[in-house]
Amino acid sequence: MTATYRHLPLADVQPGMVLSDELLDQQGQVLLPAGTVLTEKMLERLPGHGVESLAIADDTPADPVLLAAQRAAQLERIAVLFRRHDPDNSEDWAANALRALVTDFRVGKETA
Repeated sequence: MTATYRHLPLADVQPGMVLSDELLDQQGQVLLPAGTVLTEKMLERLPGHGVESLAIADDTPADPVLLAAQRAAQLERIAVLFRRHDPDNSEDWAANALRALVTDFRVGKETA
């Protein structure tokens, strides 16, 4: 799945929009691969496969204020998860490594 996407009801999807993830039918078979540019004909056939909504790639620029708030919330959550861990304790290398991995996964690496 692409990094940014929106779930839209099928009625709101327009030709030319791009799938952010592969589209599976009710049996798990791939109907359309990720990155497919949707056409009018494709959209007409999807209800017959039980499709009610799609994950559409969203390339609108992210709001920096919203991103900062989300990052702060993730860091706060990580602090709660590791509240009994002292990050300055070099002997607790396993917890330090785990916290670094979780932080990198959830918020990414700090960019200067």
